[in-house]
Amino acid sequence: MKKVVIFGGGSGLSQLLKGLKEFPLDITAVVSTVDNGSSTGRLRKEFSIPAVGDITKVLLAMSTTSKGVKDLLNYRFDDNSSLGNHTIRNLIMTALLEQHKDFAHSLPVLCDLLDVKGELLPLTEDNADLIGISKNGEIIYGEERITKSAAVIEDVKYSKDITVNPKVLKAIKKADLIIFSSGSLLTSILPSIIVPEMIDAINNAKAKKMYICNMLTQPGETDNYKVSDHLKVIEKHLGKGSIDVVIANSEKMPQKAELLAKSQGKDAVPIDEKEIKNMGIKLISEKLFKIDEGFVRHNALKTAYLIFSYLIEGE
Repeated sequence: MKKVVIFGGGSGLSQLLKGLKEFPLDITAVVSTVDNGSSTGRLRKEFSIPAVGDITKVLLAMSTTSKGVKDLLNYRFDDNSSLGNHTIRNLIMTALLEQHKDFAHSLPVLCDLLDVKGELLPLTEDNADLIGISKNGEIIYGEERITKSAAVIEDVKYSKDITVNPKVLKAIKKADLIIFSSGSLLTSILPSIIVPEMIDAINNAKAKKMYICNMLTQPGETDNYKVSDHLKVIEKHLGKGSIDVVIANSEKMPQKAELLAKSQGKDAVPIDEKEIKNMGIKLISEKLFKIDEGFVRHNALKTAYLIFSYLIEGE
């Protein structure tokens, strides 16, 4: 069975995993633990733990348990209660960390409870924050402020040195394909590739490296970006020629969806095929979007099929 290691954050990675888990693949999802907003941020402050929100969101995406159980774990308490805005899944993960002291011993319990297909690994056990550096040199502390910042963020770094989870390094070494999922470049992808140890491990891996390009730009982060611009951000850290293949949406979105995106400061990401080719990167382009409750999301099953097909064709 082919081994796939996929890096990302909450929503983008979760969406992709819903499709990937339907294929005969040995999946390891690597999640950054720097979220400091909403329920996760409050739990981090109160219990001095790494971020749990993206971890639990991705676990549910990899779970094969019933919809009823997933709905229960996603339940969020009313803001006016003493548990205001906390989700059941985040509270359970926090309780496990209190009980077992680290993700290494806590995650297997929750994975067993949720009948998770594949393996989920936190990038680090360290309780570190992400720091954004704006185009004007302004320092922006914390993922939540970076995401909401009106400034143009050029790079990110950790608030302190972190120790990479050794299981992540082992998974990279054994992988047949390394994937950088769709999602925030700054807060979901870059946290995994700004650590020298990770850069070396990824570049020395036998696996091909794939990027699933975002379909929409993100305000203050990727305004006016084409597909190649996303790739250049990744290769700025990993080095030129580090990405082998990119999957991107080639279909124009419905007008209503585009207007909604524009109202949020987002635009469709165009494919600049010539520049991608000049970078020596293989392009796989298809209609990838679906409209879900008014939002544009990747069609998880179709995207996963393209990933699986690429792996099989490479045999």
